[in-house]
Amino acid sequence: MQVSMKARIIKICNEKIASKGSNVGLSFYAFFSNKNEDPEALMEVAQWWIMEMKLDHFEKAEKIKSLVSQL
Repeated sequence: MQVSMKARIIKICNEKIASKGSNVGLSFYAFFSNKNEDPEALMEVAQWWIMEMKLDHFEKAEKIKSLVSQL
């Protein structure tokens, strides 16, 4: 996963945790705008989320942050 995408995911997880608490759940769509501006990045994250990590549609932001930090 690209360094810039990892940083973006961690930043968004931190923002969601700060605003909604440590129990907040996210889907991989949370890291993208509603417009499909970067389909390659979307597919890269979707591949990692669904195929590699076998995560559910919604996962705790703390878990995602931890997993991405280990990459």
